[in-house]
Amino acid sequence: MTTAERREKITAEIVARTGITEPLIERLVHAFYAKVRTDTVLAPVFEARIQDWEPHLERMCAFWSSVALMSGRYHGTPMAKHMPLPVDADHFDRWLELFEETAIEVCPPAAATHFVELARRIAASLELGIAGAQGVMLGNGERFRRQADQTAGDVR
Repeated sequence: MTTAERREKITAEIVARTGITEPLIERLVHAFYAKVRTDTVLAPVFEARIQDWEPHLERMCAFWSSVALMSGRYHGTPMAKHMPLPVDADHFDRWLELFEETAIEVCPPAAATHFVELARRIAASLELGIAGAQGVMLGNGERFRRQADQTAGDVR
């Protein structure tokens, strides 16, 4: 079996188990980022970096397709993109809260569960990576909190 055939088989199994499709991913991504863009915690972080939302939404659809369906559509470096952001545990908590809320609203239960499990792992990984880049080694169960001087200009 080729790599492409193996990927196709895995994707088909995920679709059968969860009901996730590319159109569902698109609905979830667009609905989620509509909330992000009006959120008092997250909007300032995104507004400072994204002027044209369409390319970002396309990348996020490809990202979630790759993560949720193992489609291989996304080719990027999420950790590198998030490293310079002035974010900490509060931002990740809010991101997860909005994502979970949106997944439950937009997706069938099995799909929402799949997306939320992945989102939790992604958020934890990014938070850990950002903390490490700031010289903070988190212990088991610890969260990354920026000092007040590190968040200057960060609107919360």
